[in-house]
Amino acid sequence: MTNRWNFRNPTQEELHSREKLVEELGLSPVISLLLVQRGVTSAEEVKKFFKPSLSNLHDPFLMPDMDKAVKRLNKALGNKEKILVYGDYDVDGTTAVSLVYKYLRPYSSTLDYYIPDRYDEGYGISYKGIDYAEANDVKLIIALDCGIKAIEKIDYAKQKGIDFIICDHHMPDDVLPAAVAVLDAKRLDSMYPYEHLSGCGVGFKFMQAFAKSNGFPFAELEKLLDLTAVSIASDIVPITGENRILACYGLKQLNTNPSLGLKGIIDVCGLTGKEITINDIVFKIGPRINASGRMMNGKEAVDLLLAKDSESAREKSENINQYNDERRELDKKITDEANAIIDRFSNMENRKAIVVYDPGWHKGVIGIVASRLTEKYYRPAVVLTQSSELITGSARSITGFDIYKAIESCRDLLENFGGHTYAAGLSLKEKNMQAFIERFLNLAAEEIHPEQMTPQIDVDAILDLKDITPKFVSELKKMNPFGPNNQKPVFCSMGVRDYGTSRLVGKDSEHLKLELIDDKTKMPVHAIAFGMHQYSEHIKAMNPFSICYTVEENTYNGNTTLQLLVKDIKSDDA
Repeated sequence: MTNRWNFRNPTQEELHSREKLVEELGLSPVISLLLVQRGVTSAEEVKKFFKPSLSNLHDPFLMPDMDKAVKRLNKALGNKEKILVYGDYDVDGTTAVSLVYKYLRPYSSTLDYYIPDRYDEGYGISYKGIDYAEANDVKLIIALDCGIKAIEKIDYAKQKGIDFIICDHHMPDDVLPAAVAVLDAKRLDSMYPYEHLSGCGVGFKFMQAFAKSNGFPFAELEKLLDLTAVSIASDIVPITGENRILACYGLKQLNTNPSLGLKGIIDVCGLTGKEITINDIVFKIGPRINASGRMMNGKEAVDLLLAKDSESAREKSENINQYNDERRELDKKITDEANAIIDRFSNMENRKAIVVYDPGWHKGVIGIVASRLTEKYYRPAVVLTQSSELITGSARSITGFDIYKAIESCRDLLENFGGHTYAAGLSLKEKNMQAFIERFLNLAAEEIHPEQMTPQIDVDAILDLKDITPKFVSELKKMNPFGPNNQKPVFCSMGVRDYGTSRLVGKDSEHLKLELIDDKTKMPVHAIAFGMHQYSEHIKAMNPFSICYTVEENTYNGNTTLQLLVKDIKSDDA
């Protein structure tokens, strides 16, 4: 599929702000413009951006109901009540449960944790979980990464004399559950300065408030930031503002002194001795934690994250790694089956969205399959399967189409739904499935424009190869950690040519190992273009071409070198 290169043209105001940063801080013009385009426009803001500080975290008591939550927790601890830390089975939920449980463990001998079974109980707070709490004489449940829509279930718990503190980050409805406290920065009445926290991030803010109210040192909480960084990266929340601070310090913890459980995962991922980045969490650490909830039960992930000795951490990590291998096989099988269904669609070129269904598909991997379909066809995708008495589904989207709102518009046909702009989940009765599919496809047909169905590469700046200096690379590295709303910058260089040494590499000669020059530099710059073997003849013939790429550092045998990671190639005479 051909990519459309979208060049961002700076406004006059952005250019003016860029010049101010160049003048005041001596930064390169390109880096200055990148900062301005991310809303970092003053020298003071640049210093905070380049050097995030824990002292700039917001006061947790600015969040609605935080005082009520802390008061109820202090009461429970003072009265030695049994407390259940309850969370979703994905990475965000399991890290949140691990963080809160770890932090409260020294203050309570009656603490327990609970992760619902994806297949038996489904997403979020369950009646079975509440019954478990009642059977174990629990008086307070702290719900993490779920609960914002669990109105009936919170009422059910109240009838049994069980209080709830909800720590969530999903979009609330107009009516909130009748919990003792509902902590969610997305509440309509919230004046909290930052609304993009992960579920684990909300749990962290709760523990920060608890520590502050009791005069406990922040240092003990700081040790748990590795869990917060894993949740921020895995849940694909914006790495801006408070999340940037938490992610930055969490990555430091992950690289210098991770918990035994996370160290176990780092070892089985093959990341030992390497600098761990947000990308490593997204593609290596996170999927393994997720695999526990997808293939077995998310409680195993929490057991690992709470491991107290290296041996048990190693053993549990190997188990979870095995689940991940099984998940990969299943994911490939179901993706192939979904593609076969799509191949039979008679009018695929005219479809603005994809919905596929098979009652036998494994519920634990349909979200991954939806992502793969969206990536391949560049259309919103909903993958449905049978789960107990209901049809359950996962949805993924493309730029410019809010999948959550689209599904919300079908809420009269649904039993449950939730999610974000680009990812959502739903469940419905089988009798409503066809009506849902038709309404969803019609909505997509009305709202999605043809140009949205062409993959787009957003290019941040045009560079000559000579611009990629050590100073430039050093300044670029200060923009880490990269992620949503602070994506790794993509650059474009035009009129580049082969130095004469480029070659095909890989088991099947599918990748291009490039050494490039242009008219302004004769010193070659190294680059790698994965899966782009089709350009080999054009490049070896010394024809000029354009590339868009990110700037990377490649470490091999202890040596670190600069390398461009090519995202796309276009012939200059096309």
